[in-house]
Amino acid sequence: MNAPTFTGIRPLNDCTTALESYAPLPGLGVLAVNAYLLRAPQPVLIDTGMAVLRDEFMQALRSLIDPAALRWIWITHADADHVGNLRAVLDAAPNARVVTNFLGVGKLGLQQLPTERCHLLNPGQALALGDRELLAFRPPVYDAPETMGAYDSRSGFAFTSDCFGGVLERPCASAMAVPAEALARGIALWAGIDAPWLGELDAARWRALQQPLRGLSPALLLSSHLPPAAGLDGLLFGALDAARAAEPFVGPDQAALDALARASAAAPDTALA
Repeated sequence: MNAPTFTGIRPLNDCTTALESYAPLPGLGVLAVNAYLLRAPQPVLIDTGMAVLRDEFMQALRSLIDPAALRWIWITHADADHVGNLRAVLDAAPNARVVTNFLGVGKLGLQQLPTERCHLLNPGQALALGDRELLAFRPPVYDAPETMGAYDSRSGFAFTSDCFGGVLERPCASAMAVPAEALARGIALWAGIDAPWLGELDAARWRALQQPLRGLSPALLLSSHLPPAAGLDGLLFGALDAARAAEPFVGPDQAALDALARASAAAPDTALA
C-alpha cells in the first residue's frame, strides 16, 4: 500500500458500522484509520477520518445515513486523522454538535469551529442517545491530552481512540485474524511510537491508567487504528506492557525514509485479507 486508501464499510452489529481506511507507514507496514457510525435515536459519528480520503469517506457516510440526521460528532481527539473531514461533515449535518472537552474545544477552535456547535463532556460523564448512553473515559494510552474514548452502554462496545492501535503487515478484517505474535508486536510498536511516555510510568500508575477501561469489561474493543478486537484483552494489554518495558522508539532519518519510500513504491500493493 503506497497511499492512504479507503477500504470500505463494515457492519459490527445492527446499529454500529466502521468506516475503514488504511495509511502506509513506510518500512513498517500499514495502520488502520477507522471512524464509526452509531445509529441510535440520536445518531453519532465517532471521528471523521483523513482529509485526503474526503470524497470516499463522505460517499460512504451518505450510503449509511443522511448526514442531516446526525445529532452528534464525537471527536476522540483533534489529530488530523480524526478530524480530517470534520468541516465537511458539519456542513452536511447542520443539526449535529461536536462532543469534546475543554482542551478539545480550544484545539478545534483553530479550525474555526463555533463554540455553539460544541458539547463539552469530561471523562466519567455520559451522553444520552435515547436508547443508550455513551460514557466518556480516558484510554490508558493516548497521544493527545484531550483524548476521550466512548463506551456504548447498550452494546458494550468500547471506542478506544489510538489505544490498541497496531502496525500490521496488510489490511485485515479483524484483529482475531492476525497471528497473535504479529498482532502483539504491531500493537507494542504503535504504542511505542504514539505514546513514548509509557516507559516513564511506575507500575502503580500504569495499573491506575488501565482501570477505567478494564472496569468496563468491553464486549468489543474498537480502536481507531486496529481492526475490531474481541476476546483478546490479555494479548492487547500485554502488548502495552511490552511497549512500556521497551527501549524508546527511534524512527528513520531522512536518508532511511527516502530509501524506504523507494522500496515501497516498487513493491506490489497489499489487498484486504
